[in-house]
Amino acid sequence: MSLLAPPLSLYIHMPWCVKKCPYCDFNSHGLRSEPPPYADYIDHLLADLDADRADFGAALEGRSVISIFFGGGTPSLFSPELIDRLLDGVRERLPLADNAEITLETNPGTVEHGRFDGYLAAGVNRISFGVQSFDDDKLKRLGRIHSANEAEAAVKSAQDAGYTNINLDLMYALPQQTLDGALVDVERAVALKPTHISHYQLTLEPNTAFAANPPPLPDDDHAWAMQEACEGRLAAAGYGQYEISAYALPDRRCTHNLNYWRFGDYLGIGAGAHGKLSDPGTGQVHRRWKARHPRAYLEAAGGTARIGGDSVVSPAELPFEYMLNALRLIDGVPLADFSERTGLPPERIAAALAAGRRRDWLHDDPQRLRTTALGQRFLNDVIASFLD
Repeated sequence: MSLLAPPLSLYIHMPWCVKKCPYCDFNSHGLRSEPPPYADYIDHLLADLDADRADFGAALEGRSVISIFFGGGTPSLFSPELIDRLLDGVRERLPLADNAEITLETNPGTVEHGRFDGYLAAGVNRISFGVQSFDDDKLKRLGRIHSANEAEAAVKSAQDAGYTNINLDLMYALPQQTLDGALVDVERAVALKPTHISHYQLTLEPNTAFAANPPPLPDDDHAWAMQEACEGRLAAAGYGQYEISAYALPDRRCTHNLNYWRFGDYLGIGAGAHGKLSDPGTGQVHRRWKARHPRAYLEAAGGTARIGGDSVVSPAELPFEYMLNALRLIDGVPLADFSERTGLPPERIAAALAAGRRRDWLHDDPQRLRTTALGQRFLNDVIASFLD
């Protein structure tokens, strides 16, 4: 089987936030007394992109970018003028698809009134709000710097500015949260009429303040009850679940995240950013990640020291890596995509597929790779079954 070049995206990491949340294990760094070098960081991002283009030129040849995602940290700490300058620089270096989705993550507590007009003019056509909850007590427990009313006001401000594609991030199974409390969060989110809702369970991640000092969280049975009840409420409001934690109105699924889950390609620029690139010429799937700390990344000035690591995904690892993404999708993926995006023959996963179907983890469908409801419940076990 030959490896085919999948769709290409661009991830841009903005590492600073006002305050590090106790549950967060992302590469984010709270603001200190001296403001970050925002403008200088933009120059380094473009130098990083130039260097990646030089390194991966053959694999990028003739490919357009279908989506750009500004993640963090809190990208909205960067002014619209800086985002505009960065996007102009990206357009000069990479062809963008005509309908490219460009998402900017924002914290409701950092948005200045009127900024959304500027982001829209710069080309950002999708906004993602880190709301997490509409309960002020829960927001304080999570270390968030905004209130429920501020979150609602920020969403309405983006809508007034002309945004028609908005995601809200919500969490459930929060400290001492009840089922009714989780449903109220969903109700308040739905009332704002976003096009997309990401609904995540709060988990205790290593090397976080919550892991070191765990808060009282609902047990697994209560968390599962919250998930099922909230899924039902979102479905009744017209939000179709298409991934474990993602719900969207018709035709409003997130292009960027879908490309991840379908094992598409993406360049990653910025401190700690990860990228994945398929090279049909060599038949290899390449991963690269950047220096994690902003200071080290800036000191590299676009040189080789900006690279935190490089690896080629081995044929033994490819089935697991592919399933780690594709099996998150509720509708699954065409079975033929496995070979096209890994370069491996279907026989490599035949035994694991057969075992998954016997356990009722996977649908017995020769054309499509898709988990059953039971498989979704035990997804980690399903994915682990594809380890070599």
